[in-house]
Amino acid sequence: MTSSLPTRRSVLLGALGGGAALLLTACGSSGSSSGAASTDGSQITPSMQGHTGPYQGDPLGRTFDKPAVTLTDTSGKPFDLVAGTRGKAMLLYFGYTHCPDVCPTTMGDIAVAVSKLPKDQQDRIDVVFVTTDPARDTPAGIRTWLNAFNPNFIGLTGDIDTIIAAAKSVGVYVAAPVKGQEPVHGAQTLGFLPGDGKAHVLYTSGTTTAVFEHDVPLLIKGVTP
Repeated sequence: MTSSLPTRRSVLLGALGGGAALLLTACGSSGSSSGAASTDGSQITPSMQGHTGPYQGDPLGRTFDKPAVTLTDTSGKPFDLVAGTRGKAMLLYFGYTHCPDVCPTTMGDIAVAVSKLPKDQQDRIDVVFVTTDPARDTPAGIRTWLNAFNPNFIGLTGDIDTIIAAAKSVGVYVAAPVKGQEPVHGAQTLGFLPGDGKAHVLYTSGTTTAVFEHDVPLLIKGVTP
């Protein structure tokens, strides 16, 4: 019997219109980094405990609070990131919609993992995508792009300096886009627990669907690494 659940390939082809090849390189020159950048520009690496705990993602050596920032959602309304996701697990990713490789791959992997959850669990996690190219990514454009993965995913935009500061607060590097070049940003996804609202787990570029399938229910339950 064939499963009616979407596959990673079908989600990605829906998002890309079936016409773009998926590359194996990361977005921009910093996307392949396995650690996040700290506020002083150094690298924050995952905890040395590795995968001895319950998660298959990398436990962080230190936790991060949700960025205390208000951005604009895809309906054009202000969205307070802390208040708007309070009490829920959250996956947070910074990227841009015309990224040819890592951004759609990451969203596709997360979308497949979330689609396999029971409905009550799907309602207990927010997947938040913050554009790193706000000049080109309009709210309507972000909504259309995210709908190809999951219409419940939250898309946010705003002033690039505000976005850079929000990313920096959680150790993710984002650079202001330069005309004629692809935007540069860290390709990490951060997993936040619902109870304390802090990021405890890091998912680097190339994290598989299977890892998200394993870890998302743990995030929802508030399991600490």
